[in-house]
Amino acid sequence: MAFPVFGSSIGQFSKYCAIAAVLSVAHLAPSGALASDPGSVLGESTSLKITIDRAKVVRIAKTADTVIVGNPSIVDATIQDGRTIILTGRSFGVTNLIVLDVNGSPIVDETITVQGHEVNTVRIYRRAVRETMACDPVCEPTLTIGDDGKLFNNAIGQINSRNALSKDATQ
Repeated sequence: MAFPVFGSSIGQFSKYCAIAAVLSVAHLAPSGALASDPGSVLGESTSLKITIDRAKVVRIAKTADTVIVGNPSIVDATIQDGRTIILTGRSFGVTNLIVLDVNGSPIVDETITVQGHEVNTVRIYRRAVRETMACDPVCEPTLTIGDDGKLFNNAIGQINSRNALSKDATQ
């Protein structure tokens, strides 16, 4: 969901964030949707969708010996046990996942699509400059691939500075 923001008034900005937060509630999944989903079973479809920066539990029919990800910069795969794999979306894109059994026979050969998170987010456009806010219930800047580089790098600097403060406190 995108709302153009004209000018640089904080009042206007807050108003658009409030409107966006109210409108984004219409896109929320039912409250029990995640709890009732015990994980996807690989091999049942030709493609699996994963959200960037989120992990998804997937189960396979046979015990895995080898897991191969076509492009690990798009999705990361971690073997939890022989039949459970955790996939984490790292970047937007499409890649594939191949799982082999102990004999080298393929158990799974799936296309994986990593997409952005749309729930409770607002994109603000100031001409060609884009900024993404996470709004639940208050809007705060969030790091999103495709946002303005200066804003993105500024947020990373602030995050690193804040993390350094907690490291200093423990020493």
